[in-house]
Amino acid sequence: MERQGSLITIDVLSLFPDYFTSPFDQSMIKRARESGLVDIRLIDIRDYAKGKHKQVDDRPYGGGPGMVMMASPVVQAIRDVKTSDSHVLYMSPQGKPLTAEKSEELSTRTHLVVLCGHYEGVDQRALDLEVDEEVSVGDFVLTNGCAAALCVIDSLLRFVPGFLGNEQAALEDSFSEGLLDCPHYTRPEMFEGMQVPQVLLSGNHQQIKAWRLKQAFEKTRAVRPDLLKNEGEYK
Repeated sequence: MERQGSLITIDVLSLFPDYFTSPFDQSMIKRARESGLVDIRLIDIRDYAKGKHKQVDDRPYGGGPGMVMMASPVVQAIRDVKTSDSHVLYMSPQGKPLTAEKSEELSTRTHLVVLCGHYEGVDQRALDLEVDEEVSVGDFVLTNGCAAALCVIDSLLRFVPGFLGNEQAALEDSFSEGLLDCPHYTRPEMFEGMQVPQVLLSGNHQQIKAWRLKQAFEKTRAVRPDLLKNEGEYK
């Protein structure tokens, strides 16, 4: 996929923006921000709440446990940052699964708005009005959408040109070719009696490629057979 621009802007909307301060100030994401590859802005939804107490949640209509985020502050927060180029995501266990393909697709956007839910979720009217897509990081429930947002952002940034030192790396990761990744080794050649496979020391790139493909296939068949559509093409 071709990028639509050299910079991607990501607005993260949450009740706890400080949650993201450390992860986004570390390692490769920090370098990407400093180099101008990505502009990540943290938005506090509570800033858009009304009243003396800045209330952002209330009890659900129809009864039930927990609290629901109110539509008004969520909608106002989204509209404050949204432009004609924006794509609005809502982190939700009810969303479409995050995949390598989805991450690559999201990396081509020029502006992403990532909405993090809290409590029992967000008033459906806010989602119907402003959200373009719901994304899930797995069949489990988190206390809020912050951790899921981190996963999405980290994953999609790997496909932004210049983010990785080697552009080919993202294309060879697990799932990018329909398989899990192959085993990797580095120095020393011998560790606690365990030898690096000889094929990796051979210098024969064709044999190494074939070995890696076979190992990836065997790993996928053992751990995630659901990913295999046509076993014959990997043999």
